[in-house]
Amino acid sequence: MKIAALSAASGLSLPTLKFYLREGLLHPGQSTAVNQAEYDQGHLRRLRLIRALSELGGLGLADIRRVLAAVDDEDRPLHDTFGVAQDAMAARPHAPSPAARAATDRFIHRHGLRVRPEAEVRALLAESVDALHDFALCGPAHDHDAVAAALDPLLPETLAAADRALASVPAAAPRGEQLLVTVVGTIAWEAALLALRRLALEHASALRAAPPRAG
Repeated sequence: MKIAALSAASGLSLPTLKFYLREGLLHPGQSTAVNQAEYDQGHLRRLRLIRALSELGGLGLADIRRVLAAVDDEDRPLHDTFGVAQDAMAARPHAPSPAARAATDRFIHRHGLRVRPEAEVRALLAESVDALHDFALCGPAHDHDAVAAALDPLLPETLAAADRALASVPAAAPRGEQLLVTVVGTIAWEAALLALRRLALEHASALRAAPPRAG
C-alpha cells in the first residue's frame, strides 16, 4: 500500500507518518520510485503499537523509542523485552518512603511474586502505599505493612486476569507478533480496568448523593 493508504488504515496523518519515518520509529517502505514506497501489514502493526503506546499508554517519544528498540532486538529474550515495556509503561513515581518500599518488598515476597528487583512497578506500588497510608484510607493509624495487606484480597483475581491475558498470546507466532499482543494487551486491559473502576466510583458517588425516596 502507498503511504496515503497506510495513513488511512492507521488513522494517523501523513505528517505523523513522515515524522515516525524520519525518527526511525517506523521502518522504511519498499522503494518503488523516487520519493515513493510500498508499505505492508508489518508497517500497519508497528503503527498500531506506537499509537497504543502513545495514546493509551501515555508514553513520550523517548520511552516509545526504548520499547521499540527492545522489540527490534531479536537477541533479547521475550520476557526481558516485556520487562522493558513494563518499565516504560509504569508512571514515573516520586521517591516513595523507605517504609513504603520495604512494605512493598515484603508484600511481593509474601505472595511469591516473580518481579525484578529493579522493576519500576515496585516504586509505583510503594508510592500508592504511601498515599493510602498518609490519607488513612485503609483505617486510622495503620502502618505501611497494614496498608499493603489491604491489597491482599485484590491480588488473586488480578493474577488470574493477567494469566488469562497472557494465555491469549499465540505461542507459535513470530516474536514480534507475540510482543505486539502482549504489550498492547497490557495497555488496553489496564485502560479498561481503570475506566471500569472510575465508572464504578462515579456510580457509587451518585447513589450516595441521590436524595432518599419518599416513603
